[in-house]
Amino acid sequence: MAYTLDFSTPVNSALLIYILYSVQKIVFPSTSTPKTIPSEFKHGYSWMPKEHPPTVLFKTYTPKTLEPFDGKNGGRILLAINGIVFDVTAGRNFYGPDGMYGNFAGRDASRGMAKQSFDLEMLTAVDQPLDKLQDLRPDEIENMKGWIDHFSNKYIICGKLVDNDAA
Repeated sequence: MAYTLDFSTPVNSALLIYILYSVQKIVFPSTSTPKTIPSEFKHGYSWMPKEHPPTVLFKTYTPKTLEPFDGKNGGRILLAINGIVFDVTAGRNFYGPDGMYGNFAGRDASRGMAKQSFDLEMLTAVDQPLDKLQDLRPDEIENMKGWIDHFSNKYIICGKLVDNDAA
């Protein structure tokens, strides 16, 4: 079966003209200089940001020292999973005071993440020893590890969580 080019239809003619114009612009580019100088950069241009983001140091936290980082009053938001403290401030819509995971802000979220539960009873009181998570089923432990992987790829690890009397 042989195909022939049919330029009798307006669409085919328009496409041919467009292709020829595009090829001409590539083969014979314009060499003229602009008539006006660009004004976007007349006040100078710098790759330097107006201010540098604050430096995040790896620290050791306890439940009591982690608690103030709950995002209230626009502050940083930290949460811990299985002893790893993440700075989730970038996810303020999720982990801030009004977010759906807001009860985990400034707390050890290990049990809640493992059990896929946002209930307050999933949180250990800040004046109690850390939850050892010994009663978790293997599938819940895997679920918690999945959350750790997710957070590790998305947020900054900024510390470790230890018992109140260990710091």
